[in-house]
Amino acid sequence: MTTCTSTWPLTDRIRVSGGEVAAGVFGEGPPVILTHGTPASSYLWREVVPVLARRHTVHVWDLLGFGDSRPGPGIAPSIARQSRTLAELVAHWGLDSPALVGHDIGGGIVLRAHLADNVAVSRLALVDAAVLGPWNTPFTEHMQRHADAYRTMPPHVFADIIAPRLRTATHRAMPDQVAAAYLAPWAGAEGQQRWIDQVAAVRFDDVREVAHRLDRVAVPTLVLWGERDQWLDLATADRLAAAIPGARRENLPGAGHFAPEDNPADTAEALLRFFG
Repeated sequence: MTTCTSTWPLTDRIRVSGGEVAAGVFGEGPPVILTHGTPASSYLWREVVPVLARRHTVHVWDLLGFGDSRPGPGIAPSIARQSRTLAELVAHWGLDSPALVGHDIGGGIVLRAHLADNVAVSRLALVDAAVLGPWNTPFTEHMQRHADAYRTMPPHVFADIIAPRLRTATHRAMPDQVAAAYLAPWAGAEGQQRWIDQVAAVRFDDVREVAHRLDRVAVPTLVLWGERDQWLDLATADRLAAAIPGARRENLPGAGHFAPEDNPADTAEALLRFFG
């Protein structure tokens, strides 16, 4: 199966309790871990990484079931599983209180890793983050209710459904080659099943406990949002920032839900300012 490896190579393969993770490490300096959301992969960070890597050691990874990472047999790629995997990666890399950046469900994953899986962190950055519920879009809700129908439809029909949906993640028109890189892991019958696996597994229940404990976040936190996000609006960002003591709020101009794709320069600069 074609994957995103041809355009964004993650050369490391790390065995974890839930399967095998594709990962990469770039640069030198204080550690930062970038965690993407759905339906993306670490490809989302490809233009942010080189900027951050000038001052930081940047760790990136594909969530289990996304990009080039593979869950083990019977492993559901839930937020709880991804959080445990992140904790295992922090231990594997031997990191002491890294900064964690989470986009979309990656925001819920990094918060859960910190608050529920006891990962010590220096700072948290939440980018267009799916934390406060309800955060499923109507599209995702429909897929969850009718998962069997989506699993059994012809792959070319499924591709025709998800391709235009993906393009709504950005405010600027997504070039064809970029859209193709995001869609590559979901191509064909196998990719179709992987997509439905993650849709079925990603539930608000895994972040409900975290959402009720946001007042316990005691590290500097940045809530960074694409000002043209059509999936999670700015009011959600405001509520999230208000729930975390002392959180800083910033918007990214000209950016939709995939803010690091739409505006990687301002995303990277905002993170560098926050990291100090």
